[in-house]
Amino acid sequence: MFFSKLLPREGNFFELFNEHGAQITEGARAFMLMIQNYNDPVLRERYAEEVNKAEHQADRVTAEVNRMLHRTFITPIDREQIHGLINAMDDILDLLQDTTETLSLYDVRTIPEEVLSLGELSARCCERVQHAVSLLPKLKNPEVGEAAIKTCEEIDRLESDADRVMRTAMSRLFREQEDVRELIKLKTIYEQLESISDRCEDVANLIEGIVLENA
Repeated sequence: MFFSKLLPREGNFFELFNEHGAQITEGARAFMLMIQNYNDPVLRERYAEEVNKAEHQADRVTAEVNRMLHRTFITPIDREQIHGLINAMDDILDLLQDTTETLSLYDVRTIPEEVLSLGELSARCCERVQHAVSLLPKLKNPEVGEAAIKTCEEIDRLESDADRVMRTAMSRLFREQEDVRELIKLKTIYEQLESISDRCEDVANLIEGIVLENA
């Protein structure tokens, strides 16, 4: 018992979650600016680099959380929840970076309206993820717990909207696109963008579990 009192306790996990959430929002913002300014090569490259920078910063936060888990004896929430949440958050930025790189590697010349729509929904999901994560330190307050659940429900609705947009986009793509190469390119990009909202929903589901167990 005396030994356990000497071991590290708590740690700044919530601060690191917030830092990672800020990078998610920054990466999503840069991605949206990139596709909105896609016809300008200079701006496209600038915002693509900002997406990469946000992803690298988030990777450092993820690594620090995982290191801290090994050093901390008593954590503010369950260790499995911490590990699952930070890695699910990291998946979001990985997908933003992957989609950014795919646009370049596939030499996509123009951005269809569906990409803009899916990008916007993804960015809104990312913003709500950051908000939900920011509420975690105050879950003992019932009103904060309710606000977190509400934000997670918003993410679920946005993910459903993204599903509908992607189904419509795929239908149009297979009906109207005669160039097989362009079809393959856009199909991959649509799927990656829709996966971003899926990963945001994964984070929302994890946060809902944390709220229910710790509120």
